[in-house]
Amino acid sequence: MKDQRHGQLAHLLVNYSVALKPGESCLIQAVDVPVEMVEALVEAVYNAGGYPQVRLLSERLHRVMLAQASEESLQRQADAEGYQMERMDAFIGIRGHQNPLETALIGDNRHALYMKRFNHPVHHLIRIPKTKWVVLRYPTPTMAYQAGLPTEDFESFYYAVTAEVDYGRMSRAMDSACAYIDQADQVRIIGPGTNLSFSIKGMGSVKCDGHRNIPDGEIYTAPVRDSVEGKITYNVPSTYQGYTYRDITFVFRQGKIVEAGANNTGRINALLDTDRGSRYIGEFALGVNPGIINPMDETLFDEKIMGSFHFTPGAAYASCDNGNESAIHWDLVSIQRPETGGGEIWMDGELIRKDGLFVHEAFLGLNPERLTEENIT
Repeated sequence: MKDQRHGQLAHLLVNYSVALKPGESCLIQAVDVPVEMVEALVEAVYNAGGYPQVRLLSERLHRVMLAQASEESLQRQADAEGYQMERMDAFIGIRGHQNPLETALIGDNRHALYMKRFNHPVHHLIRIPKTKWVVLRYPTPTMAYQAGLPTEDFESFYYAVTAEVDYGRMSRAMDSACAYIDQADQVRIIGPGTNLSFSIKGMGSVKCDGHRNIPDGEIYTAPVRDSVEGKITYNVPSTYQGYTYRDITFVFRQGKIVEAGANNTGRINALLDTDRGSRYIGEFALGVNPGIINPMDETLFDEKIMGSFHFTPGAAYASCDNGNESAIHWDLVSIQRPETGGGEIWMDGELIRKDGLFVHEAFLGLNPERLTEENIT
């Protein structure tokens, strides 16, 4: 029996997120996703007058492919998939995590090689700048476990913060905040183990309102590359390249991470040595989704947590380009609500957010009670 929520989500992705037009080609890349969801996406693409292409993948097969991958094999894979991506107008990537640690024992060198030879050229150089794209997770029992919920309850939560969100209303509420960020210069972030300062002058901002990620709800910019000074402590665990990092701290001088600590200090420093750009920051963002409160070690959810921010080692996006290039882009999250120790964000000497709630007039529309009002216009 078909789940009608599949069709609701597919309609959102095709008609709102990538806004597919008649005659456009859309690549649907599904990793460990039930065929019923893929069917709903194919039908939605056809109903929009588009041309679907489907790539079905598996995390277990990815592990096998990666285990013995060489530069040449990854280059050939990148050539083939890059050729296809170049010819797409839109991309929908949906992944159903079964085991987040599937590639944990592959080795850092394999992960680095994959990011450099395949992921960066295909996704960062082609998919992100040249297609209308959206990526999301599909709800699985593993994700329910990570969220600390029974499967059925998690599915209800999932669809509430994905397919049932009025992203048009969220987008309108972001306008004044983006206008303020666009003219701002100095940023300071204060919190437990954190005293950080940097400039965002001239970087601009991007509102994430359902067109790139589902669920969505963030505004991002980028620091001037060499301007970051001070220390940051992240309070949300993050699984990256098959390993779960906790208690991450960075010390910055002239934009560069000069000291890094975590539950595995050696491993995190090896990751940050991937290339010349991996010790610099490519993104600074504010999380504002009112329905996402607790972390679940799933980046696409955690980075949208209400009252959070993320500060991202690695590549900058072309839309807010501070010149930093890297094979990695690691969204690390810190929550500033009172139950996690609180914190403050200042811009040009004005307090913007305190203990997870916005206090500046330009940002008040992004507080939970305002985003959920019925009369936002």
